Amino acid sequence: MLEKLAIVGVMGSGTEAHETLATEIGEALATLPVHLLTGGGAGVMTSVCKAFTNIPNRKGRTIGIIPTEKQPDGTFASKPGYPNPYIEIPIFTPLGTYAGEGTDIISRNFINIMTANAVVALPGSGGTQNEINLAVKYNKPICLYGEGAFPPDFRPQLLRFSGKDQVMQWIKDKIS
Repeated sequence: MLEKLAIVGVMGSGTEAHETLATEIGEALATLPVHLLTGGGAGVMTSVCKAFTNIPNRKGRTIGIIPTEKQPDGTFASKPGYPNPYIEIPIFTPLGTYAGEGTDIISRNFINIMTANAVVALPGSGGTQNEINLAVKYNKPICLYGEGAFPPDFRPQLLRFSGKDQVMQWIKDKIS
């Protein structure tokens, strides 16, 4: 019988690695029967995927929703820096990655959020906040991870965790 694995999205900065937070979440997720979904780029996305893929005998794979650019000949190629070297299943899309993409219907953020069974948001900027907003809008389970990573007045109704064990218990509850 085919085992269907849950998909956990980890959203965060595309420029800052937040190495400690991303590594502990990536390593912990790799011990669960889940796939890891990110935007497939740099920063948190690379850190969490690297940590996940470094765990031997894991069941899941890393999935990246990859932005592309239209080429002069009409074809599409991945944008520079995408996918990061730890993406095992790249999903190439012509959907936007521009600064205001957030909740536009042409945003790949929709794919990230709608595909995930649960979402963990690490520190990030506008793109991460847009993904958080989409998760709230579409009632996707989401938690914020990182002590002081988000202003207290940003989505105060969301669960905030400062410890990896809290996040992992929350994920286990959401995917069981």
